[in-house]
Amino acid sequence: MGDSIRVVIVDDHSIFRSGLRADLDETVQVVGEAADVASAIVVISETRPDVVLLDVHLPGGPSASSAAPHPDSTGGEAVIRGAAPTTARFLALSVSDAAEDVVRVIRAGARGYITKGSSGIEVSRAVHAVAGGDAVFSPRLAGFVLDAFGAVAGETAAVEDELDRLSGREQEVMRLIARGYAYKEVASELFISIKTVETHVSSVLRKLQLSSRHELTVWATERRLL
Repeated sequence: MGDSIRVVIVDDHSIFRSGLRADLDETVQVVGEAADVASAIVVISETRPDVVLLDVHLPGGPSASSAAPHPDSTGGEAVIRGAAPTTARFLALSVSDAAEDVVRVIRAGARGYITKGSSGIEVSRAVHAVAGGDAVFSPRLAGFVLDAFGAVAGETAAVEDELDRLSGREQEVMRLIARGYAYKEVASELFISIKTVETHVSSVLRKLQLSSRHELTVWATERRLL
């Protein structure tokens, strides 16, 4: 399974999880399952999947852990915020096609949203697309996203202005730190010293007016920079 995508399924219906696991093709490896917000955050941390297939409406609410999600978060949105920092990409898979649900979970950091009417082949393809960095939406949901992000051009310009405060090396360090890399791992990845990493992180936090790595992860996730 050298080319397989490691996936965690988060849904509060065990029958659906079992059926989905059976329908996914052989290129998708299910490494964990969860039925509520708190257990999902734990499983994602322990298994480090490539993609999380995530229902939008889940029991459990915000976790009380140190990486607790925003207090207004619910369901799938709470899982995304509570699992940070993580390198996993989130793909919402829900019966709901309500615009509010789509927009909330995308704003929280999901890379796609498909409905449960999708076939196993369609879900498998979507998993691979999201793992590769693409955004995936069921056809009738794409319009919600376009409408909700109609001001994306302005938002993109604002993000670019923020990024312009950082040097090229600081942007590289920022993305790795926001993804959960340790200072030692960043140093090894970029072939620089740990002390240099520390200096860059301090500069990044100061320039972006943030106070911690967790805030940096939230900042980068909200701007879809991961």
